[in-house]
Amino acid sequence: MNAQLPLMLQQAIEAFQGGNFERASAILQRVIQVDAKNLPALHILGLIRASQANFKEAAHLLARAARIHPNDASIQYNLAKALADMGSDKESVPHHKKAVELAPQNPEAWLNYGKTESNLGRHENALIHYDKALNLNPHYAQAASNKSATLRELGRYEEALVCAEQALAMSTSLAEAWTNKGVVLKALKRYDEAITHYDQALTLKPDDYVAWANKGVALHELQHYVEAIACYDEALTLKHDYAEGWGNKGATLHKLKRYDDAIAHFDQALTLKPDYHEVWTNKGATLHDLKHYDQAIACYDKALSLNPRYCEAWSNKGTTLHALRLYDDVINCYDKALIIKPDYAEGWGNKGATLHELKRFGEAIYCYDKAVNLNPDIDWFLGSLVHLKSRICSWINIEEEVKSLIEKLQQSKKVIQPFALMSLSDDPALHKKSSEINTNFRFSFNSSLGSIPKHSQKEKIRIAYFSPDFRNHAVSLLTAQLYEIHDRSRFEIFAFSLLKPPNQDEMNTRLRNSFDHFLDVEDISDKEIAQMARDLQIDIAVDLAGHTQHARTGIFAYRAAPIQVNWLGYPGTMGANYIDYIIADKTLIPSQAEQFYSEKVAYLPDTYMVDDSKRIPSSRLFSRQEFGLPENSFVFCCFNNDYKFNAKVLDSWSRILLAVENSVLWISENNQLFKTNITAEFEQRGVNPSRVIFAQRVDSMADHLARYSLAGLFLDTYPYNAHTTTIDALKAGVPVLTLIGQSFPSRVAASLLNAIGMPELVKTTQKEYETLAIQLASDSSQLLAIKNKLAGNRLSAPLFDTPIFAKNLEAAYLKMYERYQADLEPEHLVIE
Repeated sequence: MNAQLPLMLQQAIEAFQGGNFERASAILQRVIQVDAKNLPALHILGLIRASQANFKEAAHLLARAARIHPNDASIQYNLAKALADMGSDKESVPHHKKAVELAPQNPEAWLNYGKTESNLGRHENALIHYDKALNLNPHYAQAASNKSATLRELGRYEEALVCAEQALAMSTSLAEAWTNKGVVLKALKRYDEAITHYDQALTLKPDDYVAWANKGVALHELQHYVEAIACYDEALTLKHDYAEGWGNKGATLHKLKRYDDAIAHFDQALTLKPDYHEVWTNKGATLHDLKHYDQAIACYDKALSLNPRYCEAWSNKGTTLHALRLYDDVINCYDKALIIKPDYAEGWGNKGATLHELKRFGEAIYCYDKAVNLNPDIDWFLGSLVHLKSRICSWINIEEEVKSLIEKLQQSKKVIQPFALMSLSDDPALHKKSSEINTNFRFSFNSSLGSIPKHSQKEKIRIAYFSPDFRNHAVSLLTAQLYEIHDRSRFEIFAFSLLKPPNQDEMNTRLRNSFDHFLDVEDISDKEIAQMARDLQIDIAVDLAGHTQHARTGIFAYRAAPIQVNWLGYPGTMGANYIDYIIADKTLIPSQAEQFYSEKVAYLPDTYMVDDSKRIPSSRLFSRQEFGLPENSFVFCCFNNDYKFNAKVLDSWSRILLAVENSVLWISENNQLFKTNITAEFEQRGVNPSRVIFAQRVDSMADHLARYSLAGLFLDTYPYNAHTTTIDALKAGVPVLTLIGQSFPSRVAASLLNAIGMPELVKTTQKEYETLAIQLASDSSQLLAIKNKLAGNRLSAPLFDTPIFAKNLEAAYLKMYERYQADLEPEHLVIE
């Protein structure tokens, strides 16, 4: 043996102990060159490399030492730790095991063994090791903190919270314990408390990038997205190669609809950590929102190749397949997610939404119910459940459920979509709140396109109508003629079609010829559509969808035009600060109700609703027998949609039917469960099921209008009136009896009846409504007088005068445009 080696080794140890790692390393390397199996040199140099975060070389040196002396507990301990620190957890396990066998009284060895087992997802094993450490040292704060983190990974949050508190009781100066407790509080959705704990951790350890990142996540959950970004930036400044930081920042950028930036951050995270399946999934969700569905699915598939049991990837893939209308594949994806995680509330809710779309209502209700029972605070699905129950007239406990919905709404919770609320409540303040919650959460104003530069006044004002319903749909059935007769000397008319019909129907063909420009934009992102509208210098953007199915409110959140208008498709306020006007009339929105609308009201003189005068009944003469109607009975009718029916409406109609002995009620079949349940409901109220006749759908609108002639009186629903259906009945010569309420949807029929000069058919109390229904059914002369008046007014009153309506609407557009050109803010407008 070289006589100099002991001296050199002594010098190296002194340098190491004195913190002079550079000198120690140089000496130890010379020792090893002379004696490749020098155990102290290999061991100490391995420790130095580990302290320098050169874990790969540290592990190599310590492995050489372990081969020389496999039963040295210290060497095994340090080798295991180095391997774990370089990310080789699986390779470190045998050395952790050997370390605790050789030194079972070493709590640090048990702690590190537990950390590795937890990293490998073997959390139950990790708990055993942490308990060993705590048994050896009951005041070992780090072990208690780590145990808390592992319990959190197992979803045992309350136990995790207790452990985190024990760790802090042992040591209030352990920054990691504050962070761990914060993460548990975040998992319990106690975000404000979580942030307080992260702040305490950062006071103790300002360079704790994990605490910064977790604080960002909590702020993200509170929708404080800009503050969250600042926290992620702090984390990434401290550790630029922190994949989780890049991934979390990407998720927040997604929420801010900064999709390109989000993808760039996801890609950075994936460069650092290619097997990061959560980020592959989040990247897929961002590509979904950009309408890049094939790329989104490829990302989900990549995530699932890395972790086939990642239920969020299965669920997100289902959502994208839903957008592609591949419903069988959608259900399969949700089922995969739910097999993996049967208590996955969002998965149950999403599956319910697809079954709802497929009109498999019974199965959908089961799924919604599961989602709500698993997570009573889940976003939106309680509202979906109650709305769907109303569609099939399943009213058991519905009053209590509606009461619960209203309480949650008043607490500003995301509990029901605005449209679904309208048939459940007549409170316009509640309707506004629901819209504001939905808009603020899903479609808050986005300034990323900047302000719209003001253009000089053009020869023609450019009006763009945005709709997913340029097809055989109620909105287009009403508006088709309007587009054709707009004054082309003053206006240039654009259509932004947000959804292609499954098949090219006749209405879609007609509409393509009705506009000056018809743009199919289904596959383009909201931001791109808004930019397209700006590039076309659209002056007034009219949203014909609002908060209805397939709407694209996000387009207007970017501000597609300097003037944005809510009209016709959605009967209420958007609750958005970027929608300037709502088209209405004085019946719909009396001046004292303006407070319930975020928009300024553009009041048209007669009614807000247009009709296509070319849409008329066919010349066919139908017999009662063709539709199962008794020959000598009085026929009440109501062809409203299923969700507009409720227990109070049936109570009222039953009283009417029982008072008019020889009468029947003719209603739309809607769906099979509706038919079954509503029949039973009438029977419970003493009405023989034979007196309720169900009308099946007819393909021809003209024939549908013609068959109205078989009815004597249309009984309207409340609080959601007949809208297009009121137009249909009046056009066919059938009087409509309505009960006016407080909210927009409960005042539409009254608006239409006033516009045709029939205000006597608008009642303000249930008793008045029932009394007049019974009188008209019992007194043929009184009914005939009403019908004759209606027949005369159809020809002279403004309701069916489409050219007059077009002029009134255009006058409103001109006033809006004049105010904008004069640099005046939107204000309530009245068209005389």
